[in-house]
Amino acid sequence: MLFVLSGQAAATLLGRLYYEKGGKSIWMATFAQLTGFPLLFPFYCISPPRNPTTINIHSEQPSSIILILAYISFGIFLAADSIMYSVGLLYLPVSTFSLICASHLVFNTIFSIFFHSQRFTPFIINSLILLAITSSLVIFQANYSNSIKISKENYAVRFICTFGASAGYGLMLSLTQLSFKKVLKRETYMMALEIIIYQSLVVSCAALVGLFTSGEWKGIKREMQEFELGKLSYVMTLVEIAIASQIFTIGAVGLIFEVFSLFSNVVSVLGLPIVPILAVIFSHDKMNGIKIIAMVLVMWGFASYIYQYYLDNLKSESEKTNVSEISKLSRLEEDS
Repeated sequence: MLFVLSGQAAATLLGRLYYEKGGKSIWMATFAQLTGFPLLFPFYCISPPRNPTTINIHSEQPSSIILILAYISFGIFLAADSIMYSVGLLYLPVSTFSLICASHLVFNTIFSIFFHSQRFTPFIINSLILLAITSSLVIFQANYSNSIKISKENYAVRFICTFGASAGYGLMLSLTQLSFKKVLKRETYMMALEIIIYQSLVVSCAALVGLFTSGEWKGIKREMQEFELGKLSYVMTLVEIAIASQIFTIGAVGLIFEVFSLFSNVVSVLGLPIVPILAVIFSHDKMNGIKIIAMVLVMWGFASYIYQYYLDNLKSESEKTNVSEISKLSRLEEDS
């Protein structure tokens, strides 16, 4: 959870810093988000101790072709999702961007119903309604930013990109969990790392191709020279974005691996109200009444879902206890 919360906040704020101080390349910002995977190589080489979560679900292992197709598919999907996030962050204030991103919990819940038979309960419905209201408030709030002047049409495009990226992220979390069970057929520490490393490799290649085919690479040298904080800070900002994004990815996939895709999404939603507060402190982002109300609604929606998760956990523990007691009674009867 700490990885998800800290990585998400740092990556968003650093991405905004890159744009505010002179960064203009959407493809470079996207590339920076996805190139931190070499940090995982030492962990990949270290064999973890065996525990119950590293037991294979099926004895049959997927073929190399299936694995390659899965990694490429995830990578291309993540590349498209990341570029939409970069477009949204380019012009939207950090607080607005973060509140729109809260909508990915709604999409993930919907996809979980189809892929994982997630059931609707009053608390989950309440959570979804609150997050839908939050997105509506952000749409109709008129104060975009004092420092960034864009037309309503451009604002709408950035909003749609961020909203679409949130939908894609919600879908990807559900598909990642589904692939663990149905395609990859393993829920292991090594498989979780492989998914992160290989899909990040594919995405990095896709972003690099986009950087060169778009012609943005020609302006990188000038962009570095004109960066307000200096050349070294330009490089360090991109490196820090890569590290923070990788920390978030590790946390998100880890929660999918250990718990459930919807819970991973809920934890990331918990971190979204943190980002606007930090943006006000460090980026001097404007905070108006509508955004404050939206933040409160996000936290309310989060609390509603967590309470439902707590109830489900209690029910699950109770069922396990009953099964254990029945098993003990049956053994006693057999012994007698």
